[in-house]
Amino acid sequence: MAGPILASTLFLLALVTSAQAATKSVTCPSDPYLDPRNDPCNGLGYIANNALTAVAFGYVLLVVLIQTYQVIFNGGKFMLSMVIGAYVYAIGFAFRFALHHSPDSLGIFISEDLMIVLSPCFFIAANYTLLGRLAGEIDCAHHVLLPVKRLTLIFVLSDVTTFVIQAGGASLTTSKVQSSASTGLHIFLIGLIMQLVSFVFFCAIYARFLYRVYTEEQDVCMRDSKQPWYNDWRTLAAALSVSSIGLLIRSFYRVVEASQGFRGNLSTSEAAFYLGDTIPICLAIVVYVPFWPGRFIKAAHPYVKEQKESSISSPSLV
Repeated sequence: MAGPILASTLFLLALVTSAQAATKSVTCPSDPYLDPRNDPCNGLGYIANNALTAVAFGYVLLVVLIQTYQVIFNGGKFMLSMVIGAYVYAIGFAFRFALHHSPDSLGIFISEDLMIVLSPCFFIAANYTLLGRLAGEIDCAHHVLLPVKRLTLIFVLSDVTTFVIQAGGASLTTSKVQSSASTGLHIFLIGLIMQLVSFVFFCAIYARFLYRVYTEEQDVCMRDSKQPWYNDWRTLAAALSVSSIGLLIRSFYRVVEASQGFRGNLSTSEAAFYLGDTIPICLAIVVYVPFWPGRFIKAAHPYVKEQKESSISSPSLV
């Protein structure tokens, strides 16, 4: 996960630098609050509402603080990417406060946009990891279409690749040359589409895994039947499903938004941003607060872990 963090930092610096260069050739209005929709210096296309920003920032910060507590006291370090992503997401909302007071600052806008748009890559990576852990916990890794050891690596690499493509496209959109800016938008859209396709494929693998377990592993399904429902592994499986649905909704929204352009109806609507992006993302991360994976999946002793891994057969294709 250090790779994506380093990449995001480097791209953030490049984007802010190019943004500062681009703004030198643009004449900003004397009153940025007069007509933000048609303000060429206003990246959002509207003035961020501080009340909504405060609610979102407070909500995300509370969730990530609880998740941090969960990691420390209930385990589940394999979910650290979600915790890191939530902190990044919260910082993105903090930048929206700054945008309210300096709506024409393209550097602040790009910092905010990167944090908000790219932080879900961390949430998606956490879900990728969780499927492999869950499959190993219930001894059903053979029902996962791809080998569990490679599953996380393949999808996280896909996540990093689409992250770099999106960030690279975003850097070009700040160009003062119209053709370069248009090319950047298309590259950014391609990155979003690739991310969506990858995640849809992951969701299909997860749905197939659940179907095979429920139809072929009755003992596994009933393993925790005597436990309270909130300690049943099927509850964690449901939480992963809810989180994935939230991330899917957000991904679809971002693809449609980008296809309209950065001055489209969706990208210049604060209501659309909260309905299509913030609420689904908040759902995707808050579902793990009461059902933290570390409560269900404990770190195995190295010998036991080795024995489990050696007993896992190659996954079937149908």
